[in-house]
Amino acid sequence: MLVNTMQQRGPAQAGHRRIATGLLLGYGVIWIWLAINPVNRHDWFLENLLAVGLVAVLALTYRRFAFSVASYSLIAAFMVLHAIGAHYTYSEVPFGFWLKEVLALSRNPFDRLVHFAYGLLLVYPLRELLVRLAGLPGRWSYVMPVSSILAQSAFFEVIEAIVAMIVSPELGSMYLGTQGDEWDAQKDMAAAFGGAVITMFMTAALFSPHHAQEPPSPHRSAPSVAH
Repeated sequence: MLVNTMQQRGPAQAGHRRIATGLLLGYGVIWIWLAINPVNRHDWFLENLLAVGLVAVLALTYRRFAFSVASYSLIAAFMVLHAIGAHYTYSEVPFGFWLKEVLALSRNPFDRLVHFAYGLLLVYPLRELLVRLAGLPGRWSYVMPVSSILAQSAFFEVIEAIVAMIVSPELGSMYLGTQGDEWDAQKDMAAAFGGAVITMFMTAALFSPHHAQEPPSPHRSAPSVAH
């Protein structure tokens, strides 16, 4: 029985590694492409400080803690959105200007969309991390990731302000993307919170009623993240 399990796990691990590597390489190609001649090189550098750090951490910890393919795909999707925002600066993304015109908005909404995507796309990987490492049970496995996303959003707003003041004060408004909105930080946090709530409701609806099993770790057995 143990031999059969190990034989089955081998191809699964190899397949998982190929997909994770493919996502990393795909993001890398897009990142390099968008790193060429950005709208503002200094703002691009500031925007990518945390992004490059996150990718490095995920790569270095892969053998010790590998997320599911679904989580890596969601993380990659968010990172691509962030790379687009960093290339143009969030307040100058062409798609945002199109939305502004179509929806008759007062500002380019792309930065708000990315904050919404932060909660929508990253709360599932965060839940996977909390369930597998901390063993969160039942409803707490849905509540705590949403709370964590909100806390992270607030933390990053503070960090972004500090980075802007220390590294390049003259780029503060461009880097923070406030576009003259004094409530920008609060609205960004609300957008991330709303995205996280939507994903957790969807996750609960998909897995809880049917006791479905979400993908376990490809490296070792782990508690199911479905409750």
